Amino acid sequence: MPRDWSELFIVADGPSATATAEPPEGGEERRSGFFRRLRENLSKTRQALSAEVHATLFEDLDEETWERLEEALIMADVGAATTAKIVADLEREATAGDLQGGEALTGRLIELMADIARDPAHPPTISLLEKPTVIMVAGVNGTGKTTTIGKLAWHLRERTGKTVLVGAADTFRAAAVEQLEQWAQRAGAEFVRGPEGSDPGAVAFEAVKRGRELGVDVVIVDTAGRLHTQDDLMAELAKVKRVIGKQLPGAPHETLLTVDATTGQNGLRQAKLFSETVPVDGIVLTKLDGTAKGGIALAIAGELGIPVKLIGIGEALDDLRPFDADDFARALLAQQAEPGP
Repeated sequence: MPRDWSELFIVADGPSATATAEPPEGGEERRSGFFRRLRENLSKTRQALSAEVHATLFEDLDEETWERLEEALIMADVGAATTAKIVADLEREATAGDLQGGEALTGRLIELMADIARDPAHPPTISLLEKPTVIMVAGVNGTGKTTTIGKLAWHLRERTGKTVLVGAADTFRAAAVEQLEQWAQRAGAEFVRGPEGSDPGAVAFEAVKRGRELGVDVVIVDTAGRLHTQDDLMAELAKVKRVIGKQLPGAPHETLLTVDATTGQNGLRQAKLFSETVPVDGIVLTKLDGTAKGGIALAIAGELGIPVKLIGIGEALDDLRPFDADDFARALLAQQAEPGP
């Protein structure tokens, strides 16, 4: 699982040859700092979940124990199906005598939760092997899509040294285009926009075309924020994808969907319906610092098989981070503020 940006991005010449802002010195100290910030920003979910989990697993194990554990996980929006699997596995191992004591049970619960979020068949990485690599970003209005694109562009340039072009195909909201242009300037990225209200597909086409002409490494295409219940807008999203493919066969190479963690199970439904419209390669789970529903990361991975690739835990640039299942599960439940191995 990627624990920093150099592990998230797959590049032809290797991360060590291009990374400019994550020196190897102090790696463990830096990682411990990231983990502490993750744990602090997941405090709402942890407070809602860990107190009940620790009280339950350190008492006598009976039918009520497993029911209370299920309730705690469901309240954290881990999801009914995912919760049932986790609790069944833990109960089976405890009944078989493989686990003794609350600490062992809690440690195993952390492992089971991490396993749910980890799918070897769909690693949470982003390949940059194509030139240009085209990344299309979709999501409902208000999920943090614009700031995610800006931060991603910044990290691509700073962490890998890649040149980036951002295409503003969300042509219905002038404020969104202006905000995205400001982020592009901050990231040192090229920027392509169209007139307000222009055809999103045309802007996406022009962005990829311009990216090829300039020889940039990565083109990030924004798309209009839309509700997953609006069929015409979802059809437009599929059209934008087709138009990009006409300009560059095989593109977009990566489709990311931003999901607001505070929406809980509604975010799961959004991810499901979006993925039925266009293939979604990864989830960017935002606003984890403001919710007690952080378990939605496990529900999306466990029930939809779509990897969470990035998480947003705050407003700062470094608060958009690659998702690591082990650190995430520990941050939800571990009492100590240190990452595992």
